[in-house]
Amino acid sequence: MTATATARTPARIRFLPRLGLRPATNEVVARFLDEGLPDRDAAALDAGCGRLSQLMPFRSRIARFAGVDIHAPATPIAWLDEFAVADLCQDRDAFAARSFDLALSSFTVEHFEDPPAAFETIGRWLKPGGWLVITTVNRAHPFVNAYLSLPPWLGRPLQRFVKATEADAHPLVGACNRPAELRRALDEAGYVQIEIVTTDHLARAWGRRLPAYLIGLVGDLAAHPLPARRSTIVARARRPVMEPSQVQA
Repeated sequence: MTATATARTPARIRFLPRLGLRPATNEVVARFLDEGLPDRDAAALDAGCGRLSQLMPFRSRIARFAGVDIHAPATPIAWLDEFAVADLCQDRDAFAARSFDLALSSFTVEHFEDPPAAFETIGRWLKPGGWLVITTVNRAHPFVNAYLSLPPWLGRPLQRFVKATEADAHPLVGACNRPAELRRALDEAGYVQIEIVTTDHLARAWGRRLPAYLIGLVGDLAAHPLPARRSTIVARARRPVMEPSQVQA
């Protein structure tokens, strides 16, 4: 992290590693992106992109930087070369097959109506050997499970309270949000070399307001000794270098 980025980070967030709440989610994601992106002339996709992307620090290695989301952004996203409006669970033709070296899906899986279909769509867009990097919430954490189980009339106002900005509040589904469920869905979609890490992220995600931060901090500290129950899943999975039909031949 640069000195400028550290200065912008609230002190209560910078304090979390001292409590043993590490690695941070963004640290794991940065490592996966660094290892998955080619050194130069990469084609990268932010699937479900928002105002910022963890791919941005790797811009010098990316020749084609595309984004896709179910809604068009209110204003153009300056750091993208192109943007497509598509439902990842249905719209397989938003990009040509074998277009990207790496795709990043940041906290979008919990919003998918059909996660396996979305993974298949992204896999179609990846080049052979390309990587999908995912962050999503973990229902094995009791706070997260309660959060995802709320009725919409209560869940949406709570989202706006705990999220970093109101723009980050989207309808929640949570159909594939335990480590074993995510691994199974990726496997069924044809991915290989699946790796799953869990991290403590509630205090960081809910840090906009002090009461929500403190609730998140309690949840993080309680779950940290039990990795399977930590609040956030970070995963990477690879499209096979050779398709099954080629292997059989």
